[in-house]
Amino acid sequence: MPRVCVFDVNETLLDLKALDPHFVHIFGDAGVRQAWFAQMIQSALVATVTDAYADFGTIGGAALEMTAARRGIALAAANRAQILGGIRTLPPHPEVPESLARLQSAGLRLAALTNSTANVAKDQLTHAGLADYFEQILSADMVRRLKPAPEPYRMAAERMGVAISDVRLIAAHAWDIAGALRAGCAAAFIARPGMVLDPLVERPDIVGADLHEVADQIVAVELRTR
Repeated sequence: MPRVCVFDVNETLLDLKALDPHFVHIFGDAGVRQAWFAQMIQSALVATVTDAYADFGTIGGAALEMTAARRGIALAAANRAQILGGIRTLPPHPEVPESLARLQSAGLRLAALTNSTANVAKDQLTHAGLADYFEQILSADMVRRLKPAPEPYRMAAERMGVAISDVRLIAAHAWDIAGALRAGCAAAFIARPGMVLDPLVERPDIVGADLHEVADQIVAVELRTR
């Protein structure tokens, strides 16, 4: 049974809604933030499938330009910097610190695995007060293949010194859950508002509305297997 919990970062641990005021200011609509992030994921998938690697920050900037172009807005450099720079200072979802502490106190090993570069991820988790919970902060940039390609999950297992089957990926994105399961990991899905699982993908054994619910289930599973 998995003993290493590997966490996605953006939306899973950190709240992207903190960027909404920037999108209201620039686009007049907080909902554009979701369109931008969806374009970011789509562009990342296209890059991965076509073997044309770009780091996640570069993809995020390009996705922002595309989002502005669709709305006929000329994006000022200062506005672009506000959004892309704001990624580094996102707050955690309210239940995250306590939930990570619960998993850690239960004897589970924790790591982060994000598509963001390692420098951005370290800045994010340090600013959010979460960095000390993780043995390692890992980036898909280390293998130049973005999740949900299998290489980042395999790299996480290798860096943590365990078999891929001893990793449980925790994420709020169906595509990340799919990638982890198909790479050989276990998974746990955080069904944050608006997030749903893909019916074409095997359902993970743990699903909860937030990390508190997911952590409770993970600890219960671990206690049963010891």
